[in-house]
Amino acid sequence: MLYLFGGVIGGYAVACLWLCWQWLRIPKRPLNHLDVPPDFKISVIIPVRNEAAHIGVLLNDLERQTLASKYFEVWVMDDASTDKTAEIVNEFVQKKMLNLQLVSLVNAPVSSPKKRAITEALKRASGQLIITTDGDCRVGERWLEMFAQTYLETGAKLISGPVTFLKTAPTSVVARMGEVAQTIEFSSLIGVGACLLEAGHPTMCNGANLAYERAAFEAVGGFAGVEQVASGDDEFLLQKISKHFGVEKLYFLKNEAAVVSTHAQDSWQGFYHQRIRWASKWAVNKRLATMLVAIWVFLVNLLTLILLIAPFCENVVSFEFCTILMLKYVPEFLFLRLIIRFLGRKSWDLYIPIVQLFYPIYVLFFGLAAQRKGYVWKGRNLR
Repeated sequence: MLYLFGGVIGGYAVACLWLCWQWLRIPKRPLNHLDVPPDFKISVIIPVRNEAAHIGVLLNDLERQTLASKYFEVWVMDDASTDKTAEIVNEFVQKKMLNLQLVSLVNAPVSSPKKRAITEALKRASGQLIITTDGDCRVGERWLEMFAQTYLETGAKLISGPVTFLKTAPTSVVARMGEVAQTIEFSSLIGVGACLLEAGHPTMCNGANLAYERAAFEAVGGFAGVEQVASGDDEFLLQKISKHFGVEKLYFLKNEAAVVSTHAQDSWQGFYHQRIRWASKWAVNKRLATMLVAIWVFLVNLLTLILLIAPFCENVVSFEFCTILMLKYVPEFLFLRLIIRFLGRKSWDLYIPIVQLFYPIYVLFFGLAAQRKGYVWKGRNLR
């Protein structure tokens, strides 16, 4: 039995070391002098619903961009907010520091509100490069400049950007550990997505920091075929563009200036529904490779949990048990350390083992919970 455990987890260890190597191979894109063609334009699309607490901060960030305002427009797609989101956006419209447009969408039942918001924005937008983010995000002053440079230098059809969680001042130790755990776990998704993209096997990206050529979006039919799935405005589009244009036209933007920061969930209920929403994309993904990876990761964490529990049941700790656990934890730690340091969390190395210890429970719980359809997001029941 231990040979089976060792073989499965040993394969996982090799995969983690391979991911480390892939991450180091991704070139960090330097920020060079940018010569922008006069007819170039970016359309920034921000789907929002009840983001009064955050949208003003994001629009302030966009006002401070180093890319001249004549090269980009901003479309805020308000999905029937019941707070002061629209009022705040209109205040920025009146200031006229941004080429900013607010569109109020009809409060109608749809399978995917976010896909609808992006599609409606594209009917009005004029940019050849589309960049999406969320209303609760923060962006650095060189964010758009980095995307513009990467697109103009490479002719990319899609550019995936890094995302992390904002640093806050939690009110308790529990809140601090919740933020740390979410950040480290989320970093693993960003890192794996970047590495697989670099290796020519695009699987994951994040719509909070995603750019694609308008012509590419239209060439693949936009969200046609996946519009019935509530989530997946990012990963399904990534796969469609990859299949149509090839992986050589897809890039991960590895530069700290391109990082987008968003808010970690501050309640168990919000965290649960967010992770179920993310997992729902995997549940409908028909790609054999993606399904096999999901099953493998689930199996590795199931075996890890058994190894962690077994000594308490049998009252024995063997050298073999410890060796197999180290096969999982050490390469995994090295990979996570690389990613969180890139994302500006150099002082969080000591937190990684704590998160690793509880991670198998997390994977097993949400792997099973995702099989149940339906979740609540932004006050709506979605499937």
